[in-house]
Amino acid sequence: MSLLAFGINHKTAPVAIRERVSFAPDRLADALRELVSQPRVQEAAILSTCNRTELYCNTEDDDIAPVVEWFRRYHELRAEEIEPYIYIHPQLEAVRHIMRVASGLDSLVLGEPQILGQMKDAYNTANEAGTVGTLLGRLFQHCFAVAKQVRTDTAIGESPVSVAFAAVSLARQIFTDLSETTALCIGAGETIELAARHLHEHGVARMIIANRTLERAHLLAGEFGAYAIPLDELPAHLEEADIVVASTAAPLPILGKGAVERALKARKHRPMFMVDIAVPRDIEPEVAELDDVYLYTVDDLQEVIRENQESRREAAAQAEEIVNLQSAHFMGWLRSLRAVDLVRAYRSEAERLRDQELDKARRLLARGDDPEQVLYLLARGLTNKLVHRPSVTLRQAGYDERAELIEFASELLGVKTDVD
Repeated sequence: MSLLAFGINHKTAPVAIRERVSFAPDRLADALRELVSQPRVQEAAILSTCNRTELYCNTEDDDIAPVVEWFRRYHELRAEEIEPYIYIHPQLEAVRHIMRVASGLDSLVLGEPQILGQMKDAYNTANEAGTVGTLLGRLFQHCFAVAKQVRTDTAIGESPVSVAFAAVSLARQIFTDLSETTALCIGAGETIELAARHLHEHGVARMIIANRTLERAHLLAGEFGAYAIPLDELPAHLEEADIVVASTAAPLPILGKGAVERALKARKHRPMFMVDIAVPRDIEPEVAELDDVYLYTVDDLQEVIRENQESRREAAAQAEEIVNLQSAHFMGWLRSLRAVDLVRAYRSEAERLRDQELDKARRLLARGDDPEQVLYLLARGLTNKLVHRPSVTLRQAGYDERAELIEFASELLGVKTDVD
C-alpha cells in the first residue's frame, strides 16, 4: 500500500487553472467511484475548494501515473496545461501535507478554520461513496484530531483572519463608512455567512442575500436583518449594491458583463466593489474592464490577508511541530500494518503445532499413560517444534557470519547471551 496526495492550490496555480479542475459537488461521488476503478487505486477522497483541488489516495504501489492520467482525462486537459501546476506528495509527505491542510497551515489565510469543515465534508462524501477504507479512514480521523489539537494548544485561531474578513477589510478601504452602503451577498454557504457576519458587525446599512435555494437565503437573512431573494432576481437588485460578495458552487458565472453594465448605468456610475471568492468564478472576468467597478478575486486578496496574519506566525511554528510529531506517529502505525500478516501467520502456525501436540497427548492419556509423563512429553514436544525453525536459521546465520540477523533475533526473542 502507498499513500498519495496530489493536486493544485492557490500557491501553484492561478484561479483560471483552479476553476478548470474543480469538482462540482453533485458529481463528486461519481468521480470518486470512477477514480477507485482505475488500476491500483484502492481508496480515494477528493477535496475541492476555491483555493485547492486535491486527491488523497491509497494505491497498491508507488506508481502515480494512473491517478494523474485519470485527473487529466476527467477534466479534459492536455499534459502541458496542468503539469506545471501540480504537486505530488508520497507517503510521509502526504500524511504531513494532509495534516497541514486540515490545520489551516497550507491555507491562503493562515490558520483559517473553514478548511477543517471542508475536509470533513470531503471525508463524508468519500465515505458515503464507498471509496474510503481502513487506511484513509484512519488518516482522516487522525488529521481531524491533529487539527483540533492545533487550535486548542496554539493561538493560531485567535486573530479574526479569513477570506471573508479580508474581503470586508478591503471594502472598508474603499467605502470608509459602511453604514451608508448596501451589500449584496450571493450564495449562502459558510464563506458568505462569514462575510455577512463581518459586514453586519461593521455596520453595513442594508444587506441582500441571494441564493439558489430561497429557504436557505431566508435563514441567513434572518440572522443579520437582511433581505432574501432567489438568484433569478439578481438583475433587478444589482443596481442597489455598493458591495457585492459572491461565493456559490455554480459551474458557470452567474453575473456577466452586460448585467453589471446595466446596473452601473442605473446607478449613474456610482462605484461598485465586487469580490468573487468562488472557484469556478461567479463573476465574468471581463467585468473588471468596466469603469467604476473594483473587482477582486481570491487571488487578489492575498496582500490584504498577508497584512492580517503576522500574529499567527509564531503559533504556526508551534503547529508545525505538532504536525511533524503526529505525522511520524501515523507513519509508525502504517508501518506496523506490514507486520500484521506475519504475526497472524506466525500465530496460526504456533496454534497448528499446539493442536498437533494436544492430539498426541490425548491419545496417550486415552490408552492409560501416566498423566505426569504425558504433560512432560507435551511440553517438550511443543517447545522443540516452536524453537526448531528459529534454531536452524540462527545456526545458519552464525555459519554465514550474518551478525545483523543474530542481533535482530536477540531483540525479537528478548534473549541476551554473553557470547559475541
